[in-house]
Amino acid sequence: MQGSSSKPAVLVTGGAGYIGSHAVLALLDAGWPVVVIDNLTTGFRWAVPDAAAFVEGDVGDQALVGRLIAEHGIGAIMHFAGSIVVPESVAKPLEYYENNTVKSRALIAAAVAGGVRHFIFSSTAATYGIPERVPVAEEAPTVPINPYGWSKLMTERMLADAAAAHPLNYCALRYFNVAGADPEGRSGQSTAGATHLIKVAVEAATGKRGHVSVFGTDYATPDGTGIRDYIHVSDLAAAHLRALERLIAEPERSHTLNCGYGRGFSVMEVLDSVDRVTNRPIERRMEPRRAGDPDALVADNRRILGTLDWRPARADLDTIVADALAWERRLGERG
Repeated sequence: MQGSSSKPAVLVTGGAGYIGSHAVLALLDAGWPVVVIDNLTTGFRWAVPDAAAFVEGDVGDQALVGRLIAEHGIGAIMHFAGSIVVPESVAKPLEYYENNTVKSRALIAAAVAGGVRHFIFSSTAATYGIPERVPVAEEAPTVPINPYGWSKLMTERMLADAAAAHPLNYCALRYFNVAGADPEGRSGQSTAGATHLIKVAVEAATGKRGHVSVFGTDYATPDGTGIRDYIHVSDLAAAHLRALERLIAEPERSHTLNCGYGRGFSVMEVLDSVDRVTNRPIERRMEPRRAGDPDALVADNRRILGTLDWRPARADLDTIVADALAWERRLGERG
């Protein structure tokens, strides 16, 4: 695949959002033609570079997606569009099944009808529910404990069935905890009211919040706080590129892969990192634990390391925090 002329155009759904915009940057940096579709409900138009074609629209609009596939000669789809807030999925389950499952079905149908051969899906470790063993491997039982996890698992199932029936292969990437920002400062997590720990912590470090809540200090972990596997968003974006290359090289094979570093950090360790990077402590407030939060959620990442030509480049907690902090400061300058 030398030169952009041999690279098929990639349709990126949700490409104006946090993870999608980083994938767009990675694709463009590597010379891939990119078309972004995003309805801008949570994404930002400024997050899509001028080098990518942009269409404001809904991934559930089969006629629109079909038109884009035909007009741009789309050869692959990276599907990031969807709703991602777990408690909201419990309160509004039907909205999540509509947004994440029904619209994904429409997108897959448009892909099959338009002859798209390769599909990369933004899935989640929430498909595992509360795993019996940690680190959790791809073979672990998939027993989600909330509609968000189920909505993503249903899409994985549809992809598997569609790939068995049609000339389509796919890679479902199950994300663990995504954090950080583009090291060049081109994009980062910009959504107001974000719930991710590192985002919340750097907001506190820049004065946008007065404190950070620590939900539960009685977990079965060394310091009593929950342990999670944090992956830098730029490493995650790179994994999508490597997955695309693998799908093109082996069109008969599909993959389901964990995206994580295989190393977890507790809430307290993350906050210690923020204190180190900023050189000043942020206030921590102890709160009751939240229902359904596992003690630890860490990826067994041996399969992705063995399947893709991918190695993490920013797998250092202080690096992740520093990049997130730099972006948070840039957001403050944006107003």
